[in-house]
Amino acid sequence: MTEEAQEQLELLAASDARKHLKILKTLGIMTTNLRSPSLQTHEFHTLTGPNGEKVFEAYVENNTPSAFRVFWYYGPGKAVITVFLISPHP
Repeated sequence: MTEEAQEQLELLAASDARKHLKILKTLGIMTTNLRSPSLQTHEFHTLTGPNGEKVFEAYVENNTPSAFRVFWYYGPGKAVITVFLISPHP
């Protein structure tokens, strides 16, 4: 997890406990199954990682105003993902 994503998570912990718990649940699912249907993971074409990596989006919420998403990419090593953004859907 990047510093920015960690800061976003900490801000949510202080300001909105429900969303914070939803994000923790999503991150937990991501550690076991990135293809879980509940995540609705798909490539996010308008962003790239720092070295041109494909960026993916995982749903935290759906059918909610300003629904939160977790943005991540594969790397820097094998079998590693980097969460770099946790934010409302753009």
